[in-house]
Amino acid sequence: MTALWLVVGLVAVQRLAELVHGRRNERRLLAEGGVEHGAGHYPLIAGLHVAWLASMLLQVPADEPVRWPYLIAYLGVLGARAWVMASLGAYWTTRIIVVPGRPPVRRGPYRYLRHPNYLVVAGEIALLPLAFGAWRIAVVYSLLNAVVLAHRIRVESRARAAPSGAAPGYRG
Repeated sequence: MTALWLVVGLVAVQRLAELVHGRRNERRLLAEGGVEHGAGHYPLIAGLHVAWLASMLLQVPADEPVRWPYLIAYLGVLGARAWVMASLGAYWTTRIIVVPGRPPVRRGPYRYLRHPNYLVVAGEIALLPLAFGAWRIAVVYSLLNAVVLAHRIRVESRARAAPSGAAPGYRG
């Protein structure tokens, strides 16, 4: 097994574990009266992430050497991802779920930024391909991600501004 396949495989396993964790939180939030917003664009986000990883396996030579500074930076971004998830706790999901009357999380990176997780994702999408010299993949998927996130942020902002005073209980 090459470094590329090992790293991409580990990232895929990590993402699947996060989906399981997020689904557990989603079920609980929905049972507590939460409402999902933006479900229509969710398949685009999921598809983008699957295509991003698949493109690395399909387009990068399996024996491509690792560019360690980029891989180390990617691991640092994973640390930020863990901080985001820990800060949101039971509110972390991969979807936009609003629980009426709940205030937004203001701890961890959310004290400083409104959407720290989106910065984390942008960093991941750029850095992982760069760790294997795939700058074209980094550029293409970073641009696609920016388009999808611009829409998602608009949906989230509308959900936060809902007349009911609802605040999202999800990752931002």
